Amino acid sequence: MVATPEKQQQQTPSAAGSDRVAVLLMGYGEVESYDDFANYNEQALNLLTAKFAPVPTWVYPPLAQLLAKFDLHEWSHQHGEFISPHNAIFEKQRAGIEHHLQHQWGDRVKVFKAFNFCAPFLPEQVLAQIQAEGFDKLLIYPLLVVDSIFTSGIAVEQVNDALAQFTGSEHWVNGQRYIPSFYDEPGYINLMAQMVEEHIVQHLAAAHLPSQTGIVLMNHGCPHEAKGFTSGIDESQALYELVRKQLIHRYPLISVGWLNHQTPLIKWTQPTADQAAKNLMDLGATSIVFMPIGFATENHETLLDVEHIIEGLRRKRPDVTYVQLSCANDHPAFLEMAAEWAHPHIEALLSEQARVVQPALAIAQAQTVHIHHGHSHDHHHGHDHGHDHGHHHH
Repeated sequence: MVATPEKQQQQTPSAAGSDRVAVLLMGYGEVESYDDFANYNEQALNLLTAKFAPVPTWVYPPLAQLLAKFDLHEWSHQHGEFISPHNAIFEKQRAGIEHHLQHQWGDRVKVFKAFNFCAPFLPEQVLAQIQAEGFDKLLIYPLLVVDSIFTSGIAVEQVNDALAQFTGSEHWVNGQRYIPSFYDEPGYINLMAQMVEEHIVQHLAAAHLPSQTGIVLMNHGCPHEAKGFTSGIDESQALYELVRKQLIHRYPLISVGWLNHQTPLIKWTQPTADQAAKNLMDLGATSIVFMPIGFATENHETLLDVEHIIEGLRRKRPDVTYVQLSCANDHPAFLEMAAEWAHPHIEALLSEQARVVQPALAIAQAQTVHIHHGHSHDHHHGHDHGHDHGHHHH
């Protein structure tokens, strides 16, 4: 199914008609002015909090307003108005990944970006454009947060909402693939460790012993209970352990630091980045490096939240050196590996049979299929449920 790297290299674009793949990179998108922020928060809460909380929906608007007020002091201590660089970085990521992919696939592949919360790049708007441009295959590729089926699941949820609005008899999408997360990709893990180490060697090593150099590796915060959704803790934890392993023999003071949305009534991952830094200082750190590993793209959490944390720490411990490093962003090595991860899925989409899906059949099937399942409790068929290969009746 998946081609070997050697085979991919010799691949020559064939003239296979409309056989083209749209790669849909998905991020949050960020409002660029504070005024839109309460609204952004409310949408984010609707999508995210609905999955974890014993929080009733009427709470969202007032809670979003309240969170926006908390955030105002973070936005306002940027001199002038803070303009998030997130959208501009995401566009650089899109262009860079497209450049690498087209080098191999030519114009059979095009990369689009969609933002969960920002017009004119909402998933439904972008999918309409993809359809209008005549694509029939879709690779869904959430890029911002390196966690799990949870944050990425929001992306899929929005794609599904958009695809469900289609009204024709045969769905325009006849092939789909998905890249859930790259938490265990060696290239990404090595890049994170390398970025930390390069900075320490250039800027801190002259004044701090390795054992006095604290490293806080920051992950996207996760709720412990998410109504049974896999919330990303396992993946994020694994990512942290893998990066830590690369650094621990040289720099013994390393802690995970979670960037949580401290919503009420919900138990979040611990320690927070703030607490992690305090813990490392207790162990003798004279410098602290904050490195976001759970985010691939800068956003207000990696920028404002971390800046805010550092300001608070500096008031209590002005004798410590604090360093805020950036995400992978448009680092050339990252753009190259992100394209690399997509190759086998594009290869598979272009080589597999087109599957015609008729949405009308779903209704009929929903009414009959449960009878067929009713018989599979005997000993012979029971094992079929265990390893569904994902290509029938779902």
